[in-house]
Amino acid sequence: MFRFTHTQTPLKDAITAAYRLDEAVAVQNLAGTLDFSQAQKDSIHALARSLITQVRADRSKSSGVDALMHEFSLSSEEGVALMCLAEALLRVPDNVTRDKLIRDKLADGDWKRHVGHSPSMFVNAAAWGLVLTGKLTTDVSDDSMASALTRVLQKGGEPFIRGGVNYAMKLLGKQFVTGQTIDEALSNGKERERLGYRFSFDMLGEAAMTQADADRYFNDYVNAIHAIGKDAKGAGVYDGNGISVKLSAIHPRYFRSQHKRVMSELLPKLKALFLLAKEYDIGLNIDAEEAHRLELSLELMEALVSDPDLAGFAGIGFVVQAYQKRCPFVIDYLIDLARRHNQKLMIRLVKGAYWDSEIKWAQVDGMDGYPVFTRKVHTDVSYLACAKKLFLAQDIIFPQFATHNAQTLATIYEMGKELDFEFQCLHGMGETLYDQVVGDKLGRRVRIYAPVGTHKTLLAYLVRRLLENGANSSFVNRIVDEKVSIDELVVSPLDEINLNQITPNPLTPNPRHIYGERKNSWGVDLSNEHLLAQLQENMTMASGIDFNVSSLTHYRVAHAPAFTVLNPANHKDVVGQVAFMKPDGALEVIGAATAAQKKWQKVSPKERADMIRAFADLMEEPKRMALLMMMAVREAGKTLPNAIAEVREAVDFCRYYADECERLNLNTPLGTVVAISPWNFPLAIFVGEVVSALCAGNTVVAKPAEQTSIIAHLAVSWLHEVGIDTDVLQLVLGAGDVGGALTADERIDGVIFTGSTDVAKRINTLLAKRSDNPVLIAETGGMNAMIVDSTALPEQVCADVLASAFDSAGQRCSALRILCIQEDIATHMIEMIKGAMDELIVSDPGLLSTDVGPVIDGDAQTNLLEHINTLKQTSDYHEVRVVGGEHGTFVAPILFELKDLSQLKKEVFGPVLHVVRYRTHELDDIIDSINNKGYALTHGVHSRIDGTIEHVASRIQAGNVYINRNIVGAVVGVQPFGGHGLSGTGPKAGGCFYLQRLSRLDSWNVPTLDKPATTYDDTVTSVMNVAQSVGVNLDDTIKTARQRALNHAQTTLKGPTGEVNTLSWHAPHSVALTSGALDKALASLVVLALNGTKAHITPEHELASYANELSGVLEVMEQENVDKNTIIVALSELAVHEKVRLSELDGAIRRVIDATDNFDMARLYHEISQSYNTTAAGGNASLMASA
Repeated sequence: MFRFTHTQTPLKDAITAAYRLDEAVAVQNLAGTLDFSQAQKDSIHALARSLITQVRADRSKSSGVDALMHEFSLSSEEGVALMCLAEALLRVPDNVTRDKLIRDKLADGDWKRHVGHSPSMFVNAAAWGLVLTGKLTTDVSDDSMASALTRVLQKGGEPFIRGGVNYAMKLLGKQFVTGQTIDEALSNGKERERLGYRFSFDMLGEAAMTQADADRYFNDYVNAIHAIGKDAKGAGVYDGNGISVKLSAIHPRYFRSQHKRVMSELLPKLKALFLLAKEYDIGLNIDAEEAHRLELSLELMEALVSDPDLAGFAGIGFVVQAYQKRCPFVIDYLIDLARRHNQKLMIRLVKGAYWDSEIKWAQVDGMDGYPVFTRKVHTDVSYLACAKKLFLAQDIIFPQFATHNAQTLATIYEMGKELDFEFQCLHGMGETLYDQVVGDKLGRRVRIYAPVGTHKTLLAYLVRRLLENGANSSFVNRIVDEKVSIDELVVSPLDEINLNQITPNPLTPNPRHIYGERKNSWGVDLSNEHLLAQLQENMTMASGIDFNVSSLTHYRVAHAPAFTVLNPANHKDVVGQVAFMKPDGALEVIGAATAAQKKWQKVSPKERADMIRAFADLMEEPKRMALLMMMAVREAGKTLPNAIAEVREAVDFCRYYADECERLNLNTPLGTVVAISPWNFPLAIFVGEVVSALCAGNTVVAKPAEQTSIIAHLAVSWLHEVGIDTDVLQLVLGAGDVGGALTADERIDGVIFTGSTDVAKRINTLLAKRSDNPVLIAETGGMNAMIVDSTALPEQVCADVLASAFDSAGQRCSALRILCIQEDIATHMIEMIKGAMDELIVSDPGLLSTDVGPVIDGDAQTNLLEHINTLKQTSDYHEVRVVGGEHGTFVAPILFELKDLSQLKKEVFGPVLHVVRYRTHELDDIIDSINNKGYALTHGVHSRIDGTIEHVASRIQAGNVYINRNIVGAVVGVQPFGGHGLSGTGPKAGGCFYLQRLSRLDSWNVPTLDKPATTYDDTVTSVMNVAQSVGVNLDDTIKTARQRALNHAQTTLKGPTGEVNTLSWHAPHSVALTSGALDKALASLVVLALNGTKAHITPEHELASYANELSGVLEVMEQENVDKNTIIVALSELAVHEKVRLSELDGAIRRVIDATDNFDMARLYHEISQSYNTTAAGGNASLMASA
């Protein structure tokens, strides 16, 4: 049924097997192939020392970049600010935003301390320029700088500053880019050519997002090959200039999942470039990219080398990365490929340029290791071992060694005596080193990798170079650092490692252990052919199971006749048979659950936690994981990546809640909890609800959505398998009538519900009719927005918008519904998104190539199409084509451009994106429009201006805020998920308060804080004065309240590298305070005052007579206005009719906080999770520095 993979040769298998090889084993194997005589070691040592000594002597004569990198290293705030500014400034079209960006990045830097430190005039000029602009973007108060010059500059105003910084950024860009056009680059390179250098030109640009991008880049390569070829005048592959091609630039879907398209669309384009290069006899190298593309690139290479049209052409080149553990096996394969076809190849050996990204992706994806080495020294060993392999294949390989490390250079020089090869370096970075090598110095050819492109296109490349070489651990940085001794720099990597004690970098923990003791969930690498083959076999086997399921209850209950479950993507595929329980069976089910309460409560927190962890381990077993994935695909319409994420989130919930259960030592449960879960996350949310309640010691009756009963049945049967009794956990299958019967039973103590706001409110009203206070945790929907300003990187925004709006067919609570783009970039941005949408594959989710699957059923499809067809009448739109969806419930992803947000009346739960434009001065208006929708779930910001990010984050109403990344896929314990207002009641799932809400506790345990709470002592004083006047002592109350205050406090949560995840708490602006004893009222009021929350009361309230003295914290108003509050602090038991009245009010669910015995402020806070992609501006500075 499933077809993901294809057969491989033994050499290809060896490559795949080494994908994430154990680092110690890999390094030992590589080091074992290297053996240098003492004479060789002496020669290497002497040459390296000579080279470094000369580089240091020539520093002041260098192009300036070596010195710039040293002066503004990534260990300084200024270095990071400079990088951020360089990354964004030149692409910003409007002056208002440019000025904001300059102020944001330069205002806080201590630029003056860099002036005069460097012998390089370039660095000092840059530093002086930054001093001046930095000074002018703050208040001028320092008299040490010449005041006359300051006045002159001030007269120039912001246009002067903007022009100066623009010029500085372009100057910086010139250091790294050979020319803005290929003709300019060829001309600029002539001086270097006369010294003996040759070039491999690279046409700059981001990976193509659209077919139009790919076509443009392809034409750039064609034009460049013509220009280089004509200029070469027949010099030949080795003696003339060449070109390098980035495959992701010439095809918008260069991924393993799109194998068929790559081989049928990209390969012909690539062959055309090679034929053109052959015509001119110039070299063409396929550039190395991310690890997940490596084996796909080898398939392209196989096709090219075996093509008779390219036979005898010596200019076919391929780049391999020594930091990848697969590198030596790739070289073995390429040598074999060349010999099989008698085709000489150029192989460029580099150390690798995506290290920080590879580390992050492996952590995020839950891999079983890294594809790259975690220590630079291990990469250096790999480089030498791979070089040796290349030297041993002189008959068929022309090696090209790219390095800026003098020790590596000296070693390669020694290894390659009497052999044919060339060195390579990056333009603007290696010349001071290679000037000593080229021509008659050491007699070796040196080729410069030379980027070509406009200042706008160089940004991403520029920052990558700044990052790699600004890191303190970088050789380019250390070679010019006089504080680093030459003795240190000439040490051989073989002498630096201890073969018996090779360990990975402890600062880069295994992806499995990034959360400390809690294990990260396993992922599945969909670019690994071996894992794909195993997954294919296991999922196909699972598809053969005959599923015929009914409720799993302690006592047998009556069921309606079974019905057939059909695959939403293909109604011809029968998934199984499901029988629903009759609603009257709820009585017996609840009876069994309540009878089991004491038994389950006696099980210790540790025993409960261990059972839940055992269940998590079961779900990760390959065959069981494949079974769950198969069911997610066929029953819920999940794509393969979504199916993996579904299982992983369920596993993460189990381990997180198990740890919380033990940490809090919970043993005071509510009693019996009904858990009602949705179809959009049929395993993850279902498991999260169930295991949270179980961990807290509650017995559970679980009712999954009617559309996704089978996967829930699997989960509950496995929970029973690990030792949870059938009366402690029962599964009830049914439709809304069964859910209604369960929630109406007055013996239950709580309900966890995820679904629509309307149903949540109906459940709330049911519970309000009771004399006690059952708990309701409701997570409902969102009208989630993303705000994009003109500093954002368009390609990054485009990828994040597609993931946020259309992944899971838009059927996520967190999905992006509203995209707000600054007017100055909107037209270009929208066109890019439309073009990228056209590349989406909307089809059967069982195919690896599918990006977007079906919506869940016919009802969902009908509702969505009704909204779409209505909006088509009034708005411009762009719609994607569906491939073969006639037997399923598909809705084509669609983008509408709205005039304003008033056109969007309700949450639209599907692949529908609504776009609005805004002008810079309208930012607050657009935030208000979003907030006025009443939801507060997720929100995104794309900007490089910290001030803008802080402003939006402080004003937007959202429980989860995402910065410079997508807004979906919240990770348990890292980005606790949930909102407020129409989006739910809280607390956040996967957060520190969730289990506590499912327990009977006088007060909640508050987390350890990184940033203390903000409190308001002035309003506290007024309450204390009134209390004193009536003889109420609040000293202990306020002391405890200060210790437990969380308003605007913050804690940082462990997560993957390259992002900062924080959890903070915001006290509500106001609450309704019901009547009660005066001492209780004042005790609650003083805690509210401390947190900056106003109490709204009616004129009859016992505090009303003190309104004048308490004006800062108390407002008296009529009931109608008091009722606008969504939080009610109840100082005394509310009558049932009052609770029902509150539950029936319009808008958000009213949360009643019981303060009859004790007022716990922790229950009132809005929890705000913020996830900041710190690598958005080009890379991970802190990680790079740790390698």
